[in-house]
Amino acid sequence: MIANIVIDTFFKGGWVMWPIVATAFLALCVLLDRILWWLRLQSRMRGADQERAREALGIGDFAAAWQLGHNTTDPYLLNLREGMTHAHTSMLAAMQLHATHLVEKSEARMWVLSTLITLAPLLGLFGTVVGIMRSFSFVGAEQLAAAKVSGGIAEALIATACGIAIAICCLLPYNFFRKRVAVLRGSLERWINHSELLVKSAKEHGHDLEAFAARLRQS
Repeated sequence: MIANIVIDTFFKGGWVMWPIVATAFLALCVLLDRILWWLRLQSRMRGADQERAREALGIGDFAAAWQLGHNTTDPYLLNLREGMTHAHTSMLAAMQLHATHLVEKSEARMWVLSTLITLAPLLGLFGTVVGIMRSFSFVGAEQLAAAKVSGGIAEALIATACGIAIAICCLLPYNFFRKRVAVLRGSLERWINHSELLVKSAKEHGHDLEAFAARLRQS
């Protein structure tokens, strides 16, 4: 019964309902992709190992900190390992480049959602305008023209309603994911800055990360 109502409403909306359905399908694919990406990222986090890595950096045990980044998928530990590996050139620059790559992945396909938020209502409005133009073609044709015009306008508004619904369903997740990206970016910046401070503190106590990086290149 519900399926019949949906199909009947779809066809009443006119041909523009086809591109509207296409935008809905595309939005669903992007949303599922982003949800899975963030869930995978969260599952890779190893908070305890991150804390041990910071402690190791602070006391100058670079080997322990570097080993924690070995055979792990934690993005923060991998970021630290990348920086320590390139400490002979610039640890800070290496970590920032690695973090930038991760942030870019977190923003992947977000432009699609942004586009659909604008496109879907415009498609709906276009369908409504076309439907109204078709409805007014009945004016003056017969006695029942008024009923046909009003009915046609009601049907034309289906496209606008669907377009707005798609935009709303995209807007809320889009803002949520944008917030997650901002939080990730800020967290990576704090991680990088804290790691740099810990390395400087260890250096003041006679522990040289550059010498450790040189030994890594030789091994």
